[in-house]
Amino acid sequence: MSVRVFIDGAVGTTGLEIRDRLAGRSEIELLVLAEADRKDAAKREEALNATDFVILCLPDDAARDAVAMIVNPNVRVIDASTAHRVAPDWVYGFAELEPGQLGAIAEATRVSNPGCYPTGFLALVRPLIRAGLVPHDYPLSVNAVSGYSGGGKSMIAEFEDAGAPGYTQTAFRNYGLGLAHKHVPEMQKHARIVHPPIFQPAVVHTYRGMLVEVPLPLHAFTRRPSIEALENALRDAYKDCPLVRVLPGDGATVTIEEDAGTDRLSLRVFGNAETGQARLVATLDNLGKGAAGAAVQNLNIMAGFDPVAGLVL
Repeated sequence: MSVRVFIDGAVGTTGLEIRDRLAGRSEIELLVLAEADRKDAAKREEALNATDFVILCLPDDAARDAVAMIVNPNVRVIDASTAHRVAPDWVYGFAELEPGQLGAIAEATRVSNPGCYPTGFLALVRPLIRAGLVPHDYPLSVNAVSGYSGGGKSMIAEFEDAGAPGYTQTAFRNYGLGLAHKHVPEMQKHARIVHPPIFQPAVVHTYRGMLVEVPLPLHAFTRRPSIEALENALRDAYKDCPLVRVLPGDGATVTIEEDAGTDRLSLRVFGNAETGQARLVATLDNLGKGAAGAAVQNLNIMAGFDPVAGLVL
């Protein structure tokens, strides 16, 4: 059985990546608007209502407008924007995050794709909070760096086109210094923590890849968990998850490019038993498990296909 899929915003960075992953799959028929029709509201509305699945790769306001245009009750939606990630009537599309989450996605009509940074943060901390190893009321912080493709076409131009406004040759640029990044509510809600984490994002001079790190002062916790306990909790949480791997924290370095070009997510726990400190580290592709790969995984689950069909493990 085949399903029809319309990607609204298919010419953007995430949309193009999704199309690449769906190309050539006989069970999927892509509904594609002609170039002249992409900005025709009537044509878009017709496409949004004439398909089985819609994947939204749009700015937040445009994503909300697109959802409002869908009147066909049989159309199921995956939104890759930030617009619905904390909405109570949308299912959060991180299949590995909670027991039963995959089943909830399979039955959902509205699924919100996770953000790239939250994917790394939540994968690291949620199982530890659920296991009682990290207090849910501890003020967490998260440091993260992303390849510049995460900023879309305008940021790609800033790093690649010498004639573009804002062109830069910098190797590292931090941002979100106002501590009000739009990913923070998503991190707080789905980690189920009391306080919003202190989020310290940055972009670096590589096209794709992401490294997310959460420091933990275990000595400050009433229940002082061991490094081994943290790693075991992560291994148990993801033992049946083909896209998530827990690796030994025994290397000297971890690079941002480690999972670039794949749709997987790698987790590690580094620690010092003497000081009672730990560093949780996640690597992923900001365009893979952090965006397009996650959208395709959610589509597969909702359509009843192999969850990893078309993905790079």
